[in-house]
Amino acid sequence: MTPDLTDDYVPAPGLRARKPLAAKRRRTPSAKSSALTSALLAGVALSGCATAGAAGSYAGSGRAAEPLIAFNTAQCGGRWHVAAGMRTFLVENQSGAAAEVYLINPADNAIFGSIDGMGPNTTRPMRVDLGSGSYAFQCVIDDVDPFTGPTVHVPGHVQGQPGIVPVTNDDLLGPSVEYHRYVTIGLTRLETQTAALDADVKAGKLAAAKKAWLTAHLTYERLGAAYGTFGNFDDEIDGRADGLVGGVHSPRWTGFYRVEYGLWHGQSASQLAKPAAQLLGYVHGLRAAFPAMEVDLLDIGLRTHEILENALEFQLTGHDDYGSGTTLATVAANITGTGELLTILHPLLVTRYSGLPAVYTWLSRLRQLVDAQQHHGRWTPVSRLSTTDREQIDAAASQALQELAPIAAITEPRRV
Repeated sequence: MTPDLTDDYVPAPGLRARKPLAAKRRRTPSAKSSALTSALLAGVALSGCATAGAAGSYAGSGRAAEPLIAFNTAQCGGRWHVAAGMRTFLVENQSGAAAEVYLINPADNAIFGSIDGMGPNTTRPMRVDLGSGSYAFQCVIDDVDPFTGPTVHVPGHVQGQPGIVPVTNDDLLGPSVEYHRYVTIGLTRLETQTAALDADVKAGKLAAAKKAWLTAHLTYERLGAAYGTFGNFDDEIDGRADGLVGGVHSPRWTGFYRVEYGLWHGQSASQLAKPAAQLLGYVHGLRAAFPAMEVDLLDIGLRTHEILENALEFQLTGHDDYGSGTTLATVAANITGTGELLTILHPLLVTRYSGLPAVYTWLSRLRQLVDAQQHHGRWTPVSRLSTTDREQIDAAASQALQELAPIAAITEPRRV
């Protein structure tokens, strides 16, 4: 089963997740990137699940109108009768409050269809490919405990696709603790490596500083899902010059990219001393603050897609190359960060996402293509890739993104 990701994406049969909060990073995907992701997700093969679309989106199907599923604080759907096959339910919120509605297997709460963020006094369609079996509607109304309507049996012997057993906050607590530990170790390593970079700059050893810069920057890029947790520290440590008055010459520009620009554009050690010291100071501050920071449970699954989406938009286009020509190395680090998230989430995904093997296949393919561009410790700049190499890398990244997309919806914590 392969769900759609957010309410912004093209409606198609699939389990929908609530729209993620906007990231706090300058590298938040642009409208162009979001449109690209929408196009990717529109092509995902979908089965056995439902989604809400615009009212009337099912018109012209040639089928008779399906039952009206009305709910309020006293009832969730009532009794309904349909045959197996593709069906469209009209779901009406009579509760006077915002709500989520799921079509579930009452035995294990597995979800076959959902409508999220449904406003009061609204009606929306839910399209579902029903197999034979037992179903019920579950209503999650704001400020009301979730409750389930009557169980309805769909007759026959039609084989349907399995639903997805929902993930709860409790299910994600273990992965959250594990990921917090991974980031803590990474920040300790980053602090040591950034101190070495600062020391090389102070000593005027700029060739050594270039190597130290790459080592430290890749460590930061492997941290993956924690970016949104870092708050302003991320802009200070890894922000671009985009949008700053003066661009790359802005005195407000700090972090790894600022140091990269100076190292590869002939700036002297004295010119780089302040940016390097600032970077180290921000890393010190982040490491000290992180123990009290909490990784949003929703972000753990969401970032499995967003890390690579960011790499496709900013690294594989060369946008984030400020002179070192190492954006492919950053992509490799991003793949590692994505892999860490998948490892942590694997126990939850392996029984819920049949497309998980394809995720690993395409990430491995992308990693092989990217690693092939490293020769004797030097990386090929994106601008110097052959047309064939560029097309193969972009295609593998796009396919990997498509396979990763459902994970955000599958691992979204839900009230049950």
